[in-house]
Amino acid sequence: MSGIFPKIEIDSGKLGPKGLIISGVHGDEYEPVVAILELQSSLRKVLTKGALTLIPVVNQNAFFRKSRTGEDDKDLARSCPGIANGTLTDKVAYQISNLIIESDFLIDMHTGGTFFDIYPLAGYMLHPDADILTTQRAMAKAFNLPITWGTNPELEGRTLSVARDANKPAIYTEYGGGRYNPHAISELVDGCLNILSYFGMLSEEGHKPSMVKYEVEDYRKSSGHLQIMYPSPKDGIFLTKATLGNPIQKGELIGEVYDLNGENNNKIVAEEDGLVFLLRTIPSVKAGEALAGILPISQPGRVHIK
Repeated sequence: MSGIFPKIEIDSGKLGPKGLIISGVHGDEYEPVVAILELQSSLRKVLTKGALTLIPVVNQNAFFRKSRTGEDDKDLARSCPGIANGTLTDKVAYQISNLIIESDFLIDMHTGGTFFDIYPLAGYMLHPDADILTTQRAMAKAFNLPITWGTNPELEGRTLSVARDANKPAIYTEYGGGRYNPHAISELVDGCLNILSYFGMLSEEGHKPSMVKYEVEDYRKSSGHLQIMYPSPKDGIFLTKATLGNPIQKGELIGEVYDLNGENNNKIVAEEDGLVFLLRTIPSVKAGEALAGILPISQPGRVHIK
């Protein structure tokens, strides 16, 4: 079966881990794509151990449609491990899943795409294997974004669920969205380099101060499923009143959903104290679509959420 996405292969020529770094699982997430393109040029000079496969755009059909999904309207991040003879998204999911299984670790970079803005975080599944969980915690922390977030290990269809089943350590990142943010690119590049340093694959190590503020392990059943958070009660237009990255108190206004005649507004209020880490950036909304996300954390440090 011929390849669906282009791969950049970098081999140090020396024994070491075989890493996989990907972006473009969703076609409307651009900063990670640029980050990988920038990363590959520097890696050829500094990779001293092991090998890497870089895939800037996993979901090319969605990318050129400027859409989260491809022409079959399937979400690649819900379609793994895929089907070799299925629809286009099924085939892509099948191929990327095989690459994950063949690798020693995975970094999967995302943004909020067209619809959401997300406070920078590095996430991982709360893996049942203690050694893999420890490695994933270290990878997330090494990526050096403000939040590390361990979430429900039972979610299916993801690249991380493929890695989970193959017992391969894996993290994903979320950073920004809504509009193109060049500032994010250097932090994504640095984060990948930090993880390669953690695995001992580089000739030199970074020494930037830690930006990690919150180390969250979230054992709630729905944790990590962003698309179900604060669903809109109806079709309409959503006007946000909250600010990404700011604290919010229970009962405080997140925003309002109006009918298209400007009447009958529904107030969306915080259901708990916490940090606003997800906000919808597109005002038009259909009933059931996510509007916001709040992590129930109040101060920097380590937090376990049951």
